[in-house]
Amino acid sequence: MQISFAGKRVMITAGAAGMGRATAMAMHKLGATVFTCDVDEQGLASLPEGITTFVCDVSDSSAVNAMFDQILPGGLDIMVNNAGIGGPTKPVEDVTDDEWSQCMSVCIDSQFYCTRRVVPVFKANQSGVIINLVSAAGILGFPNRSPYVAAKWAVSGFTKSMAMELGQDNIRVNGIVPGNVNGERMERVILAHAEAEGIDPAEVRRLYAIGTSMQCYVDPEEIADTICFLCSDYGRHISGQIVGVDGFTETLYPRT
Repeated sequence: MQISFAGKRVMITAGAAGMGRATAMAMHKLGATVFTCDVDEQGLASLPEGITTFVCDVSDSSAVNAMFDQILPGGLDIMVNNAGIGGPTKPVEDVTDDEWSQCMSVCIDSQFYCTRRVVPVFKANQSGVIINLVSAAGILGFPNRSPYVAAKWAVSGFTKSMAMELGQDNIRVNGIVPGNVNGERMERVILAHAEAEGIDPAEVRRLYAIGTSMQCYVDPEEIADTICFLCSDYGRHISGQIVGVDGFTETLYPRT
């Protein structure tokens, strides 16, 4: 099995680090013309030559529109909605309006803004692929993370609805559940959980692992590989699916 994205144009949000960066690198190596954006200008600058970058806050619809005004005249084939933030770790009664709004804006509003812009191009081409990063929090509950969970459940619903709405135009839409992904973001989540519960971060890391059937963590490159498969011709009839790359997360909150 060989995958090539030669001649394909791909947009990936939040590509400066983690899963977004791994996906941008993988698709670039497979021959795609890759565009990515982030608020981390330094991270973008460290990407390989040939990947076009934009400093853009995708929770700002005006900034998203300005970016796509530069990309879409040349066409687009694949959209990867990867941007997201963890939001606060605290009881719901302590969550502020700003914390709720910011988490929603980055995690779900950004996917709507980007999807809204690319769909007319995909419809005109009668082809296209959209990948939305969900989260195990988008299929399970997670105490003390209510804004993030609500946003990611919204992503699951948005993904299913878009697959149904756009399928007749040969546009495929799928979601990815990454689970416990190694990297700086996972470490921040672990530390926040440890602080909120008053327990050792090493214990939180252990609990997260045993919350999966395979008792594991995954690497960003594993997520990128799955995205590449789903966007390739090998996945040409896979749509409307929420695909776990997580060792099967049984719970996000194992009880001590």
